[in-house]
Amino acid sequence: MTLSVKDVLSDSGPLAASLPGFAPRLQQQQMAEAIEKALGEKSLLVAEAGTGTGKTFAYLVPSLLSGKKILISTGTKNLQDQLYHKDIPLVQKALGIPVSAALLKGRANYLCPQRLELAFEDNQSLIRPVIDKLRRIAEWGGRTRIGDRAEVNDIAEDDIIWSRVTSTADNCLGQECPSLNDCYLVKARRAAQAADIVVINHHLLFADMSLREQGFGELLPMADAVILDEAHQLSEVASSFFGIALSGNQLLELARDSEAVFHKEIHEGHELPKACDELSKAVRDMRLAMGVAQRRGRWLEFQHNKALQNTIQTLATSLVKLHNLLEPLAERSKDLESCYRRCLDLSERFTLATGQPDDTYIHWFETHKRSFAIHLTPLDISENFQAHLKAMPGAWVFTSATLSVNGGFNHFVSQLGLHEATTKSWDSPFDFQRQAMLYLPNNLPEPNQSNYTSAVVEVAKPVLAASGGRAFMLFTSHRALREAAELLKDQCDYPVLIQGDAPRDMLLEQFRRAGNAILLGTSSFWEGVDVRGEALSCVIIDKLPFASPGDPVLQARLEAMRHQGQNPFMDFQLPQAVIMLKQGAGRLIRDVNDTGVLMICDPRMKSKPYGRIFLASLPNMRQTRDISDVVRFCEYMKHLNDQVSVDEAACD
Repeated sequence: MTLSVKDVLSDSGPLAASLPGFAPRLQQQQMAEAIEKALGEKSLLVAEAGTGTGKTFAYLVPSLLSGKKILISTGTKNLQDQLYHKDIPLVQKALGIPVSAALLKGRANYLCPQRLELAFEDNQSLIRPVIDKLRRIAEWGGRTRIGDRAEVNDIAEDDIIWSRVTSTADNCLGQECPSLNDCYLVKARRAAQAADIVVINHHLLFADMSLREQGFGELLPMADAVILDEAHQLSEVASSFFGIALSGNQLLELARDSEAVFHKEIHEGHELPKACDELSKAVRDMRLAMGVAQRRGRWLEFQHNKALQNTIQTLATSLVKLHNLLEPLAERSKDLESCYRRCLDLSERFTLATGQPDDTYIHWFETHKRSFAIHLTPLDISENFQAHLKAMPGAWVFTSATLSVNGGFNHFVSQLGLHEATTKSWDSPFDFQRQAMLYLPNNLPEPNQSNYTSAVVEVAKPVLAASGGRAFMLFTSHRALREAAELLKDQCDYPVLIQGDAPRDMLLEQFRRAGNAILLGTSSFWEGVDVRGEALSCVIIDKLPFASPGDPVLQARLEAMRHQGQNPFMDFQLPQAVIMLKQGAGRLIRDVNDTGVLMICDPRMKSKPYGRIFLASLPNMRQTRDISDVVRFCEYMKHLNDQVSVDEAACD
């Protein structure tokens, strides 16, 4: 007998029989049925599922039962790994059906044997600690089957060494690579071609779309359906891939690789190494001409900066010189040909990035400690995205816990041009009236006042005392986080963990283990973080998360909206902030047994008319402005939790 998705997710279904603690949820069953219908009809579905709905199983069950080839795209590599290594095997085993799955990441996640060899060829320019890392990577490379650098735990994910041993679209030799038979990326793509379910991430999906747009071969296999989890991130990711970007690091890598390949293949004369040195110097000079500060800004502000314009001209000349020297050498080896093609491409991109684009793009820059990047970001990606949907016919399912604003999907739908999509929303099955309390403190200054963060810390102290620590404090800026951290270090009896002091996963593990810690974080802790149980019993948010008004991309977008007769605040800034607040608030209640206090300090929640939209978009929990209510709630929850612990001990 063939089971329906509702049967599979029922209390008598195979998941309940095989997974300890599985509980049927009506919302999950309804969502699974809606996704099953979309897969069958090859239609568009926008599906918001409140925390606790179990959206992962709600899309995995109909996907595995469908018999179709399906791409599942996630917002983060962590969720990607969890789906492939944990969730899909669980559902597959419960259903007992022969479905194959593959995990596919972007090329920068895979060791490149050819690049590793080239790095060793060039090791005379490296210092001892870097050479030691190369050796460790080479030792791992001799053992690994899949070449995924996530397997390497003793070298940081953002260590610059990885750029030397992984490939990019610019420097990959493709079918001409002598290490092609050992290429981990090729093996991963072959596995993806053969699999029924392929787990990818949004960056890889849009990289594939961008390549198709440029007329190159695709990265991903064609599929019958695409399911996009954490879909609220799509617009931002799409904007970066549908635009043009060029970084100083790309130019420095070109110079370094060209010189290394020259010494390996030719080693005659000094003109090319000299040209590589000139290019590297021009890149560094351009970075200096952009100012000392690390910041983001509109490219327009450099229009009359004569020093910068001179360095741009020098850098452009250096690229042309290197290109002319590489051209006659290109036929000598595939590595030299690759450097020649890269030089040509980067020269064209540099001209575009430093020129005058049309008004459909946002032209901006960002400076880092030793490098820079120049971006042309499209103002509107909806038409571009729609063209790709039509080029990949089939079902498209967009899901997240935070897609609607005040009950409506207009903001999300308009960003991607999904006006023909069916939209559905399922509330969380959690009992927020019982499990949570929303505290909006009185008498705080306006958020733009200089004493605001110190006032937030003061009103947070009695809440932290009532909750016994066990709190996330989420900030909208690093500056506020650092100020609060300094204040709390001297005034707090609980362990204080601060974003930046250790990698995110390490901080979360310390937080769970401590049981009474306070973790201070900014944007990366507002979403994608799951701490269940008593270790997290309070979430404190300092301000409503409006994007920084000084951000150059936001400024340009708002200006364009005004010119089009739109209301930038109501049509863009407010919806974006509401979705971000929902993400932050969603850290609190992660399980049917969780309890806790959500404290939003920003007085605009009550003083501004738009505060009602924020409140209406949050789960329906009891509200208070009285700290004594918070204290009583925390005491009552502690009593209940203690009673549960006693009952569990008696059962043991």
